[in-house]
Amino acid sequence: MTKIKICGITQVEDAVAAAVAGADFLGLVFAPSKRRIDKEKAFQITSAIYTLAKRPLIAGIFVNLPASEVNKTARYCSLDYVQISGNADWDYCKYIDFPIIKVIHISDGHNMSQIIDEIEAGYKAELKYKPIWLLDTKAGNNFGGTGQTFDWNLAKEVAAVYPVIIAGGLSADNVGRLIKEVHPWGVDVSTGVETNGVKDIEKIQSFINTIRRTEE
Repeated sequence: MTKIKICGITQVEDAVAAAVAGADFLGLVFAPSKRRIDKEKAFQITSAIYTLAKRPLIAGIFVNLPASEVNKTARYCSLDYVQISGNADWDYCKYIDFPIIKVIHISDGHNMSQIIDEIEAGYKAELKYKPIWLLDTKAGNNFGGTGQTFDWNLAKEVAAVYPVIIAGGLSADNVGRLIKEVHPWGVDVSTGVETNGVKDIEKIQSFINTIRRTEE
């Protein structure tokens, strides 16, 4: 089954609703963003999720912070994963004490060989845990949450070889087609399950239900 990550969670009630709806991962943003939360709010969210009989894994999204600060926040908030969404290289990742989701930002002109080279470099790096890969759209100076898709033909080629999460411009309207065409290991959504910039429980449920129906 496709892994489903609901990113940009800012409220306890949204986190619990996404978990109950069947999300496999929740994303908490600690980077500059309209969805950014502080570690106290993140602690409230993770504490609530840890009370559930069946819970999603929780990833913290970080951009260009010192590894020591990332580790400190991840420990305080009891995160399962650290998502590296900035410009950090593999030497930096070696100092992260948690399993990593490493983002590859896909921009115009990106090709298959560039993506494969970065993935293979990650596998060769001496990390504490095998990384998970996330392909997302590069738009301007943003490091995610753009609500824009990229060329799924690239994603299809990569997903045929490596387990990757696909992000960027997904919603209940197009995620079924992505699943059928690309067969990714996982999908990531934020903007596509919001209304006026706020998480919409009905959209979260619709997104997850669309994926599960497509897989039947």
